[in-house]
Amino acid sequence: MTTKAPSTVKPAPPESLEKLAHDSVAGIPVEDPHDLDRLGYNMFLWLRNRRDPLESVVRASCVRLRISESEALDRIRQYLTAHGVSL
Repeated sequence: MTTKAPSTVKPAPPESLEKLAHDSVAGIPVEDPHDLDRLGYNMFLWLRNRRDPLESVVRASCVRLRISESEALDRIRQYLTAHGVSL
């Protein structure tokens, strides 16, 4: 019996919303790496739809932050405004 190698993941283009969303949360300390994936996905949905306030998106993603929620929001806001996203 043989095992195949895992599929390769094609990185998102640098100008895409997916890349912007995941990069905006990349430096935030969390308990589990999957928490960043979940937060990045929720940020992507927020960037695409913008229905709820940013605070509720971070809270609803249920990530286990190692910093305060307000500090995480400040980091995300700084990154997004530095990259031309109006909040």
